[in-house]
Amino acid sequence: MLDTMRQFKAGIFQALGHPTRVAIVELLSQEEMSVGQLCEQVGVEQANASQHLTVLRNKYIVDNRKEGNQIFYRLRDPLLGEVLEKMREYFFAHLEEATEMLRVEKREAKKSKQETRR
Repeated sequence: MLDTMRQFKAGIFQALGHPTRVAIVELLSQEEMSVGQLCEQVGVEQANASQHLTVLRNKYIVDNRKEGNQIFYRLRDPLLGEVLEKMREYFFAHLEEATEMLRVEKREAKKSKQETRR
């Protein structure tokens, strides 16, 4: 069971392993969108978007429905949008840590350089 769960998680992360797919999921976490809207918002051609949407659909991350000649996509579970929001928070939390470490390193290097000159 544990191995099955890990494989499931790895599959989800693999599907999210491309910035375009992450952008699509972030947009769909806000609202349902047509393929055309997604292309416009993400800045990709329809063929490219369709490939990414197929990956997401195959991992049951998104659902689609047809209305006339348009296909609309939505996130199957809003929880995934929350996961991406947590990842954003994680990124900024660690970015702040890394920035602070660089500041300390810079101060120490400057201090060391001044002491060497004496």
